[in-house]
Amino acid sequence: MNQDIWNEKCVLSPSLICLDMCNLESQVRILEKAGVTMLHVDILDGHFSPSMPLGLDLVRQLREKTDIAFDCHVMVTEQDYFVDELLDIGVEQIVFHAETQPHIDGMLNRIHAKGVRAGVALKPATPLSALDYVLEKCDTVLLMLINPGYAFVKGEKQVAYADRKIRELRNMISERNLPAKIEIDGRVSAANIQEYGNGLVDYFVTGSTVLSRDNLEGTVAEAQKLRRTILGI
Repeated sequence: MNQDIWNEKCVLSPSLICLDMCNLESQVRILEKAGVTMLHVDILDGHFSPSMPLGLDLVRQLREKTDIAFDCHVMVTEQDYFVDELLDIGVEQIVFHAETQPHIDGMLNRIHAKGVRAGVALKPATPLSALDYVLEKCDTVLLMLINPGYAFVKGEKQVAYADRKIRELRNMISERNLPAKIEIDGRVSAANIQEYGNGLVDYFVTGSTVLSRDNLEGTVAEAQKLRRTILGI
């Protein structure tokens, strides 16, 4: 896998749980053909986040079938087991939640020790101050724009303060001259990609707001076209 993908701009990371679960391998082949380089893998325990669509065995099997980078988002109450399993599977990035990790610095060190990219995820209302002493160790900071596990709630929109939080995090990173990347997750739309894709946000988790499992080839092509337009390539 090309490690340079982590330094590309406006990267689209399709969400695995939004694909057709009965035809995952064929759907991933469509993503590969379209030039997608990163796949967002949500690991949920049904507790921290009230849904559990993916199993670790599925992730392990899929890892053997594709070279796409696995961008893993661990949304669980007890993190150790899941992080260890993902490290064993051979994923490229693990982002865990600050809210359920008593040793944030230690977990970043633990993941990095295995040669894997590490980062911290924040729920919408968790302040950026949670990152104050660990931002230098974060390869990526993931900002959730909706509450975890509640994407199924009809009519739920991104939190009103999403824009302010994104911009404040970008300023925080820039002021410290750090290489940390910003990732946003939660009903990410084409409008979000258009607004933040030219320097504010690095990785966009694209789900059902952008991609359709029933027309994956067409919708991922449209998303990639938007990315190329934003970057002028």
